[in-house]
Amino acid sequence: MSEDDQIAVVGLSCRVPGADDAPAMWRNLLSGVDSVRRLTAAEGAPTDPDWVPAFGRLDDLDGFDADLFGYPAELAALLDPQHRLFLEVAWRALEDAGIDPDRDPAQVGVFAGCGPNRYLHHHLLGNPALKPGFGGLAEDWDDALTGSGCDYLPTRTAYALGLAGPAVAIQTACSTSLVAVCQAAQSLLDYRCDVAIAGGSAVVSTRQAGYRLRPGGLLATDGVCRPYDAAATGQVYGNGAGAVVLKRLADARADGDNVYAVLPGWAVNNDGADRPGFTVPGVAGQAAVLAEALASVGWDPADVGFLEGHGTGTSVGDAIEVDALTRVRRGSRSPLLLGSVKGNLGNLDAAAGVISLIKAVYAVHTGQVPGTAHFTGAHRDVDLTAAGVEVSAQTRPWAGQRRAGVSSFGLGGTNAHVLVEQAPDATDHDEPDSSGGELGQGHGRVVLVLSAGSPAALRELARRLAERLAVGDLAVADVAHTLAVGRRRLAHRGAVACANAEEAVGQLTALAQGAPVADDAARSWLDGDDLPVAPGRRVPLPGYPFQRTRHWIEATR
Repeated sequence: MSEDDQIAVVGLSCRVPGADDAPAMWRNLLSGVDSVRRLTAAEGAPTDPDWVPAFGRLDDLDGFDADLFGYPAELAALLDPQHRLFLEVAWRALEDAGIDPDRDPAQVGVFAGCGPNRYLHHHLLGNPALKPGFGGLAEDWDDALTGSGCDYLPTRTAYALGLAGPAVAIQTACSTSLVAVCQAAQSLLDYRCDVAIAGGSAVVSTRQAGYRLRPGGLLATDGVCRPYDAAATGQVYGNGAGAVVLKRLADARADGDNVYAVLPGWAVNNDGADRPGFTVPGVAGQAAVLAEALASVGWDPADVGFLEGHGTGTSVGDAIEVDALTRVRRGSRSPLLLGSVKGNLGNLDAAAGVISLIKAVYAVHTGQVPGTAHFTGAHRDVDLTAAGVEVSAQTRPWAGQRRAGVSSFGLGGTNAHVLVEQAPDATDHDEPDSSGGELGQGHGRVVLVLSAGSPAALRELARRLAERLAVGDLAVADVAHTLAVGRRRLAHRGAVACANAEEAVGQLTALAQGAPVADDAARSWLDGDDLPVAPGRRVPLPGYPFQRTRHWIEATR
């Protein structure tokens, strides 16, 4: 398979329970952190006996950097929080990829989806606080509905970020964001765009206080999601968002991009009518989507060493998933580790698939596979032995060839499966960049240029960059190059000139504390000039520090 036929993951970003960005999520997963919150009555949880006060909460759900994205306060308060979340992760994912759409000629597409607009339903419609603006009749709410649905998530993102490629909404329930990845990847192969942002966002609950148990429901009786486990009683939901930036592998390598991993193949299908009911998963459909993805690149099931499953913690769903895996593996006894991120975060609905993909991308990139939270032994209906797979509660090293699969299955039967493997010639993630000899040497002095939407954001950006450079594994020439080509030009500017990482850390720390810029080249940046782009390659750097303020209308019921 040529590099023109493979898709590179060159950027990624997420906001999930317990983590404001992807590196923080990865650290939590490696440590086995359960980020689902259990609320007490003192924190506002209902005291009804059938209420389970557990939910994958997002901090700052009511906050939004409205000024950065150009929204007046009154409009920001009406905007679906799912849209706000996706604007943030799309912005950061492009930064992580080192792409500034204002100056990069590549045609950038957006493929994304979200869940129902619960904020509109529970906080806005019929709210007396809004009647002076919208009136009391149902028809008077049409203006509030404009642009508020799932249809508008990718187009809103394209407008906010200035992206002129295809902007396509995807909506397939829990598989939404992984189907979006498949659609984006295919669009790249068809040369409909040069870069694609793919992902999704979900606000399953605006209260984030838990859920009410209902007879025969799919929710966990004790508020704990235990994928594939003997003690599993159901799933727990959470809020979150995620996005990846994709390019054709040949283009990514030619552009000097940081390639996290490669997506060689994928498949999407539906269970059809071959199942007991509309809401019941289908074994045949799930097996078929895995087999199709493998066949698309000529892989044998034995080639895959890790499968990030759908694993919701429902005994029926998990059993069907493993049964489908058994059919595909056809008795193979090659080692396969099965896992699910939902034990750590809950089911993030429309964002679940892309979060699973980000986990798998990190796993093949770093050679570590996080454990599956709360797993102690397989459920009696989940036959891991027949499938020839293993679930581990502990993080494990992953040596040798690293190939993974990611499954996401939506209510209603739309299934997606994506294959992931190491980037060609990839080195271990923690090896230092040796370009130019010793880190930061060999290129002379460089200028690190920063800009932000406010003085406070600029200082925080400088502080984060200093903290990152202090790790000592980045060449300042690469950092300078990434900042020059991969960051938007915003109103408030700062810059430091340096010859190595140690000098950069000192100057960035001073900038974060409000010290004036001393270097002439750096001062010209402050005056609004663009500086020559330093040679180097794109490297992942800390994302923009959004200055969120509260834009929220309280529910009346």
